[in-house]
Amino acid sequence: MPTDRRRAVFFDRDGTLMEDAHYCGDPAMVKVFPGVPEALRRLRRAGFGVFIVTNQSGIGRGLITEAQYRAVEEEFLRQAGRDSVDASYYCPDAPGVPSKCRKPEPGMVLQAAEAHHIDLSGSYFVGDKSADIECGRRAGTRTVLVLTGYGRDQKCAADLTCRDAVEAVETILATDEHR
Repeated sequence: MPTDRRRAVFFDRDGTLMEDAHYCGDPAMVKVFPGVPEALRRLRRAGFGVFIVTNQSGIGRGLITEAQYRAVEEEFLRQAGRDSVDASYYCPDAPGVPSKCRKPEPGMVLQAAEAHHIDLSGSYFVGDKSADIECGRRAGTRTVLVLTGYGRDQKCAADLTCRDAVEAVETILATDEHR
């Protein structure tokens, strides 16, 4: 494995880093969870890449436009801290449409890994749905289920389970210190 590869944490967005606003097309509905901006900055300071990987089937279903998605993403980045996220990836495909990017498929993670020279075996995927956990597993990352959003109702075998994204970051950083 080349030594120039860095580790990263891939995050689902809705229900993980911000309140899930069901096909959110209105920036006024964006509410980043408390503590998330500082947690993301801590990951970056520790040398991790930080990436958003989000299914946005509302686009494919015709419920929101790509412009609405971009406006919501801009507000998310404003609240979370633009400098605390390396890049965001989204999949507009609706369920039932053949897709290499729609989670649980790992297409977005693999794309980010190639573009940003990520060591997936040393990386994490954090999310609130079993599709997030399966995506991380298929991509070769460790997985963290958070109990925000849909997390409490999920039945999946994540490597770790945490109360929220802030606790997930604390756990990742503590694990990293003992490597």
